[in-house]
Amino acid sequence: MIQTVMEQWLALIPGALPQSPQSPQYPGGAAVPDRHAGRPAFVAGSYQSGDGELRYKLFIPGSYAGEQMPLLVMLHGWGQTADDFADGTGMNDLAEKHGWLVLYPERSAFGYGGCWNWFDRAHQQRGSGDPALIAATTRAVMASHAVAPGRVFIAGMSAGGAMAVVMGRTYPDLFAAVGCHSGLPHACATDSASALHVMRHGAVSPGGATAQAGPAVPVIVFHGDDDATVNLANGASVVRESLAAAGLARPPVRLEASATGFGRSFTRAVHRKADGIVVAEHWVIHGAGHAWSGGNGRGSFTDPQGPPASAEMLRFFLQV
Repeated sequence: MIQTVMEQWLALIPGALPQSPQSPQYPGGAAVPDRHAGRPAFVAGSYQSGDGELRYKLFIPGSYAGEQMPLLVMLHGWGQTADDFADGTGMNDLAEKHGWLVLYPERSAFGYGGCWNWFDRAHQQRGSGDPALIAATTRAVMASHAVAPGRVFIAGMSAGGAMAVVMGRTYPDLFAAVGCHSGLPHACATDSASALHVMRHGAVSPGGATAQAGPAVPVIVFHGDDDATVNLANGASVVRESLAAAGLARPPVRLEASATGFGRSFTRAVHRKADGIVVAEHWVIHGAGHAWSGGNGRGSFTDPQGPPASAEMLRFFLQV
């Protein structure tokens, strides 16, 4: 069944957006050197438990010397690897600048096509499947590195974005906020047929398992309005699901529309509680397809023309 939906997903995914000869310098950057004498490192590791084995890459900034830092978990999309996702998002360069640890679990090491099982009911719950394995791997890294209490975040692209939403709903005690790029809401599908349907047509309402999920954590959502792989409506559903879980039917919203220096305009909606605390932030990137906004051409599924999703996610995480 997994192979079937992944083959269907692959058929829907077009080639990555054509890259301009000169990608924007920000947020991409130079290759990360080996760690020595205060230099950054990008090291490989693995975690094994009864739920399986998960390989990963961990970025350690050059400034790390045992002091507590925030930790960001980055979940790649279909067919991507940790290295590819790191290159495309440029997140390691931002983490070096701001002093963050970044963990890249790699689903492609043990699954067909490298896809997280966001569409499988067994992988939408706390304590089982992919969520249990991602959470355990995150905690293992936290045990071996100094991570600031309450400053662990998770983000992803496409299938990784959908799984990041699952993690935020099932492990709100572990992750303080979620970043979802071109993803889908929690429990919007339970098998391959429903997964393909919501990818094409969008999820209309929160999934059936939402009521059993934990309290909502803040979420920032990016989605291109020309995405032919994951329908734009899914991004809006992620936001609605988060607002509903927070008990906010009609929270105060501030709308912002602006042209950017990266060649694409966007519409940004900020949803706040009555006390001003941000619950959700929703970015619709006009003219963008199924690609990481503001990404670097060295990675797959990136759109250098869009506003920098990586930098905006870090900014969002820092404010929650």
